[in-house]
Amino acid sequence: MIARWPVRVRLTAAFTLVMALVLVGAAVGTVTDSRASLDESITTSLQYRLRDVQSAAEAASPVLPNSRDAADQVLRGGRVVAESRGAAGRVLLDPAELVAAERGPIIAEHPAGGALRGPVRIAAGPAAGGSRVAVAAVSLADRDAAVADLAQELGVVLPLVLVVAAVGAYLLAAAALRPVERMRARAATITAEEPEERLPVPASQDELSRLATTFNALLSRLHTALERERRFVADASHELRTPLGLLTTELELALQRPRGSGELTAALRSALEETERLSKLAQDLLLLARAERPREEHRAAAVELRPLLASVVARYGTAANGDVRLCCPPGTAVRADPDELDRAVSNLLDNAVRHGATPVAVRVHRPDTGVVAIDVSDRGPGLPDAFLSRAFDRFTRADTARTSGGAGLGLAITAALAHRNGGQVTATNADGGGAVLTLTVPAASPRA
Repeated sequence: MIARWPVRVRLTAAFTLVMALVLVGAAVGTVTDSRASLDESITTSLQYRLRDVQSAAEAASPVLPNSRDAADQVLRGGRVVAESRGAAGRVLLDPAELVAAERGPIIAEHPAGGALRGPVRIAAGPAAGGSRVAVAAVSLADRDAAVADLAQELGVVLPLVLVVAAVGAYLLAAAALRPVERMRARAATITAEEPEERLPVPASQDELSRLATTFNALLSRLHTALERERRFVADASHELRTPLGLLTTELELALQRPRGSGELTAALRSALEETERLSKLAQDLLLLARAERPREEHRAAAVELRPLLASVVARYGTAANGDVRLCCPPGTAVRADPDELDRAVSNLLDNAVRHGATPVAVRVHRPDTGVVAIDVSDRGPGLPDAFLSRAFDRFTRADTARTSGGAGLGLAITAALAHRNGGQVTATNADGGGAVLTLTVPAASPRA
């Protein structure tokens, strides 16, 4: 039930409850301390009064002053020798207290005493060399009345303080949450048609300001991802439209009039080529989607690089007229998925063989502790400087590569596979000419 309350109401309720406990504790402490302070003052005053009575008891016929809220007596043998008007002719001590007072000073409390309003506090002690007992009594009714008045005043004032504090807490919570409400209202207006909208950032440099900044950064990342996906869909549609258009045209031409077996075979062969191109593009898109999906947490095994790279180089040796050179120190191992690493290196070699010039070199080195780098370089014209920063984007190709086939997904797949295995891939141009594509992956012990 409470969980459904608005945040400001819950904050106010929590503050009010804590404030009520604090005020109750303060009230109880104040009343207790006031009572204790009054008791101490009364006891001190009573002891001074007892000394006066003891001094007066030294006389043969003691004379004791009268007081409205106090009573004094001088006793000998349990009988009254002298007393003030407040004693009313009754012995203020019971027999046990009288015996104790003959031996030394005592303090006792009675519900009543003489003509005094109860309760009564009594102080007694020996006097006149121990032959008499001096008694001084005082009414505690004024103390009880003062404590009761204080408790009544606190009972009226503290609830008013609690109400004012609760209202203030509600207003403070509402003011503190107002920026959150503004951010919520702005967030409700952000749509895919207006992705540039951002949440208002409070001027104060506090938690809400940092929260708004963080959410705006998140919106920027989402906007970037959305634009990237839109470009991806547009580029994929463009890449699919060309082979589909060619395939449709060839089939329509083959059906326009009767064709000989040779013409039909050529038409079917051309359609098969376009179909294979579509199939490869679909496979590349599926592989790219899988590569960009986060890997499930598991401990990857160590992969010995030299046998893997030798296998990849052997596959591309024919296409490069055998002019692919491998330089890999023995015992070098990385921590990666072997199939994904094979595909990533194959894409780099395919790019070098198709768009570069031989000889193609594959060199393995360790630029830093814990990292292994695989350089694939060629002797071609290299990559345009403007293309280096986006060489690994999807559906991007250098101008010199646009007529050589391909959908521009090979390097993008390599980048996704590298990232998936905790590495990265970069593109540079060598000083002597040719492109250098570098794949870095985490190093591992060969027998890890």
